[in-house]
Amino acid sequence: MEIGLYGLGRMGGNMVTRLVRGGHRVVAGNRSPGPVDEAKTGGAVGAYTIEEMAKQLKPPRVLWSMVPAGEATDHTLDDFAKYASKGDILVDGANSYFRDSMRRAQKYTALDFDFVDVGVSGGVWGLENGYCMMVGGPADAVAIAKPALDTLAPLVGILLRDRNQEAVQA
Repeated sequence: MEIGLYGLGRMGGNMVTRLVRGGHRVVAGNRSPGPVDEAKTGGAVGAYTIEEMAKQLKPPRVLWSMVPAGEATDHTLDDFAKYASKGDILVDGANSYFRDSMRRAQKYTALDFDFVDVGVSGGVWGLENGYCMMVGGPADAVAIAKPALDTLAPLVGILLRDRNQEAVQA
């Protein structure tokens, strides 16, 4: 599948890498160009603006935000909506407060977008071990994003770390 992911901090950047390694076409964007350039060297398609990111994806687009929860997420999702088309999927991966997610779902559904909230956990180990995710949204939108979710998820249901930070499967 193809996906646009905006916000290339430690977690977002590693998610892009995991998705590219998983065979997905990833259009990677960020507010500063350095992380975009780095994502391009790893096989992602670079986008230096959200508009550029949206133009490089075919509808229905999956536009995934990995910026901090709060105002940054609101601004990013609003920018997604400026360049998205009816039926596109806007994803919030910021571990937002559930009432904010409910408000966003109402707002973007009224604008004919699908809204999916994905609480993501995995930190610096996510690239290697996968990311635990709590996904909420319309079933058809989640189904479209499912190939990316499957690639990002851990291979095992439970992954524990011992005190030495060694992975232990449970």
